[in-house]
Parts: sequence; structure tokens; C-alpha cells
Amino acid sequence: MTLDRRRFLASCSQAGVASALLPGVLYTLAAQAQDTTKPGAPAKITLEMLEQAAALAGVPLTTEQKKMMLEGLEGQRDSYAEIRKLKMPNSVAPAFVFDPLPPGAKIETAKQEPRWSEPSSLAIFSNIEDLAFATVREQAELLRTRKVTSLALTQMYITRLKRYDPRLHFVVNLTEERAITQAKAADAEIAAGKYRGLLHGIPWGAKDLLAVKGYPTTWGAGGFEKQSFDEDATVVQRLDAAGAVLVAKFTLGALAMGDKWFGGRTRNPWNTNQGSSGSSAGPASAVAAGCVAFAVGSETLGSISSPSTRCGDTGLRPTFGFVPRTGAMALSWTMDKLGPICRTVEDCAIVMNSIYGPDGQDLATREAAFNWDANLDWKSLRIGYLKSAFDPFKPFDPHEAKPNETAEEKKKRDARNQQRLIAYERRKYDHRFDGVAFDKLQSMGVKLIPVELPDLPYNAITPVLEAEAAAAFDDLTMTGRDKLLTEQGREDWPNTFRVARFYPAVEYIQANRARTLAIREVSKLFEQVDIIVAPTNGQQLVVTNLTGHPALILPNGMRGDDAPKPPKIDDGDNDDIGGPNTPVSITFLAGHYQDAKLCAFGRAYQEATGFHKLHPHLD
Repeated sequence: MTLDRRRFLASCSQAGVASALLPGVLYTLAAQAQDTTKPGAPAKITLEMLEQAAALAGVPLTTEQKKMMLEGLEGQRDSYAEIRKLKMPNSVAPAFVFDPLPPGAKIETAKQEPRWSEPSSLAIFSNIEDLAFATVREQAELLRTRKVTSLALTQMYITRLKRYDPRLHFVVNLTEERAITQAKAADAEIAAGKYRGLLHGIPWGAKDLLAVKGYPTTWGAGGFEKQSFDEDATVVQRLDAAGAVLVAKFTLGALAMGDKWFGGRTRNPWNTNQGSSGSSAGPASAVAAGCVAFAVGSETLGSISSPSTRCGDTGLRPTFGFVPRTGAMALSWTMDKLGPICRTVEDCAIVMNSIYGPDGQDLATREAAFNWDANLDWKSLRIGYLKSAFDPFKPFDPHEAKPNETAEEKKKRDARNQQRLIAYERRKYDHRFDGVAFDKLQSMGVKLIPVELPDLPYNAITPVLEAEAAAAFDDLTMTGRDKLLTEQGREDWPNTFRVARFYPAVEYIQANRARTLAIREVSKLFEQVDIIVAPTNGQQLVVTNLTGHPALILPNGMRGDDAPKPPKIDDGDNDDIGGPNTPVSITFLAGHYQDAKLCAFGRAYQEATGFHKLHPHLD
């Protein structure tokens, strides 16, 4: 299965509508009717409205039961209005905290000093721009030994951002003045022997859902272009403390959906006719284009995984609750995660080492240790793989003609089959890379243990995301300001938010109870193995975002000239359309808070393959 995330969200929203709409339908029907005695007020809920809602929701009610419900429903509806008067900002979280750990789970809390790899010796460079694609680890050693200055690196990256932004559209706002000040301070401290660590003087970029004082935080959305906050996000504060230099705020699809934002579409450096995917569109594009040393993105359902794959980056989606989200836009309080997008796995570990841990404000953040050890004996780890995902592709199975099919119906069926065949050929081609990864791991001496994801209705659980997102942006829907968002299609946020209003509280709770079962069953897999190898696109992406398990996304080769051609127009609906000479990825998964171990194994694979050393040619 290849995950089409936007259509998937839309279909999940529709599944929510079909379940039990009674509360939302009633509220909407009443809101649409007008009370003639009180201009502007919704009409009273009537027996007729209740009958319509019950019929649409499929809830069996007798006439007497309906009459008995009316008074209670009126009171319930009035409570909505009272709460709405509070005008709660996006930063106010619900009075509950999601915990992805199953009963009895134990996590490591004792912190140890990280053990970094020995710095590699860079060839002598004649031009500062020769370092554009150098790793954080390499740049850190040059800065520590004062062979290069932070100011020179910062100015180089700012120049590249200005040069390539007209083609790639990855910058919302440069933070140039702030960056130059930080870079000069870093150089002065390093010269004085006050070296803070591997991020000291390293230029980076933030997805523009992270608040930075003194600059707009637009969330990529029309209507929010001038929004600003008076305090930096926690991860920004922590990277400041590590001495990193913030050079830009990068694009995200509007309200963390896709790669289209109020300024256009962020582009894939490998093929600028395509979007970079999203929603961490700008961070992934800028890192891949050598326009920043690293970036921080976010993921709710694929927003680090997808653009890292499209742009050929290394992305770490940490365990839910490892990195505090204070100062970041909330989309789903129980699913949002912040994580690094870098060139290498160890770069991800370097960034993670500075941003993880409780901040006293994000109550979902747990006290756990990220003990990085570049010399970990990865051969001692038990490595599993999702067997069915690596099985040979089944032959294409076209939709068969129905009895008494008309000519028009046949035409539509043929068109659907043609589109399905095109998608099938793309998936089949990319599946070869998964097989190559399997063979490479075996050649490294890895004994791969077959495992399968537990059979649970994961797709039916995901409407909790839309329900939480609709609550986070309720004011947009209720005031009509959602029309300011760039995308207004069936699969986009405005429509999804409206649909989610029909998702009842009882069903939301039931879905979260099913999620508890998923957490328990998926966690059992990591009692059998330490790491699971999986295709990036597919069911695991939905599953592990729901269960809060960490994922590491690695470049896994380049499509050849024989790859299926991409569509002439990228509509943003499909993640696997790259075409010839574009990157593919593989994903490694681990148990909760086993992120350091996950990265250690990922680094071994990355060092054995070298795909992270490939870069797009933009000139």
C-alpha cells in the first residue's frame, strides 16, 4: 500500500461521518435555522431536526425517546456557545495528556554523555560554498578548530537561500539580522575557548510553525501572514542555548497540510516541476538543496517522512513525548511530534541531543534519556522486517465489468483502471528498492526476523486527528475565515474541519480506546525485535503515528532513467510520483524512547550504503 495522505485523511473524515453524527448534525441544523424572535440566534432544536439527525446518523429512536431528549440537547447546545466565548488560542491544550506507553513499560531515564563519532577530515576547501553539503559533524569540527567561522558559514547559507528561493520557494522569512548577531557571538565565544558543543555556530532553519520572537509565525496559512508571538518555542530556545544560528523560517503547507502555502508551492530540488511534499516542505527542500546545515520539522501523519523521502533527506520522527512542542502550532495534541531533518543520521542525533526532554509546559513530554553512542554494537540488535510489505508484488488486478454495463460505465471503468495501473507500476518499480535494502542488510550480516503489524482497524482510528485539528482551528470554521486558506478542495482543511464537526464525542473516545489496543499490540512486536525495517509509504506510517513509536527515514537510492514518468502536473495528492533521477527511502522503527538505538542502527546502514552523499544539481 502506498499512502496517499491527503485522500486518506479525506476518506477517514467521511468514515467518521458515517459512524454516528447525531450531536454534530443537530448542532449544524439548529445553527443554520434562525430564531425569528432573537435575530442572529440559532433556532430551538425541534423534533423534526432530531428526526433528520437521527435518520442521517442511523441511530434508532422512538418518538417518545426523541421528545425526552429535546431539553437535554438544548442545554448541551448552549454549552457549546459558552465555551466558544472563551476564544481559546491554539496554544491551549485539552485537559488530558496522551501517553503512548503500554502498561508495565519501562524507559531509560539515566542520562549519559553522548559518544560521537570521530570527526572525518574534510579535504581542503578553496571556497566556503564547498561546505554547503557538509554534515553538521564535519562543520562542527571545522568551527571547533577555528578553520572556518560561523559568520562565514551563516553568510554562505543566507546567500544560497536568497539564490535558490526564487526556484524552490522554501523561505517564509529570513532571520538574517538575528543570524548575523548569533554567528558573531558564536565566533567570539569559540575564540575565547567557550565552546558549547557540536551545534555551536551551526546555521539551521525552523519550520514556520515554531514561534520566534521578533518574526512572524505564519503557519503557512493565508490570514496568518502577520501573526507573531512574544516568546520563542522551546526547541528554538534550546538550540539558541546550544549556540546554533537560526537563518530562516521555512515553509509548510497551510496549517501543516502538503507543500502549498500562501506564497505558492515549495519545490523538490531533484525535480523543480514537483512539490517537495509536506508538510515540512521548506525544511526538507532547504536541507536537500544545501541551503542550511539542518532543520527542525514536525509530523502528525507523515510530515517528516514524506518530504524527507521526496527530497532525499534523513529525517527522525522521535517518540511521541520526547521533544516538547511548546511554542509550536498545535494540529493534533495526541499526535504532533517535532524532529530534525538532516543530511545524516548522526546529525539527527546531534540535534536531538539538544532539543529533547521536559520543559515543564508540554505535559506530554516525558523524562527519558537519549543516550547516543556512535560505537554501539548494532550487530547485537534483533532486526525485524514487515514480511508482507517485502513480499513480491501481486499481478495487477483490474476492475471487472459489471453485468449489463453501459458504454458510459465501461468508459469510466477503463479510465479508473488506467489510473490504477499507472499507480501500480510506480509502486512496483519502487518496491525493488525495498528488496535491495533487504539484500543489503543481509550482506551486512543482519539476520532479519519476519514480523507483521497486528490486525486492527487503524484507518478507522485516524478521525481523531481531524477531530482534534477541527477543535484547534474551530474559530476558522465558525467565523468563515477558513476561506482565506489557499486550498479549498474536498481533501483540504476547510472541508475536513467542517466534516470533523460531525464526529461525535462518544466515537472519538471509542477510537482512542481502540488506539490503546493498538499501542499494546504494536509494542509487543518490540519485545521480539529491537528494530523493524519497513517501506516508508504504507500502513506502518499510519500505525506508528497513532501509537507514538519513533521512525527514522533514510535515503535508499535513486530511481533510474527507466522509472515510470511522473505526471506533468503534481497535484500534491500522491507521494510516489518522483520519476527518473529522484530519491527513494527506507524506514526503520523502534520501541518507545529507543530513538538512540534506532539511530545507531540507521547510521550503520547509512554508512554501508552512502546514499546520503548524493545531492541535487541546481546550477
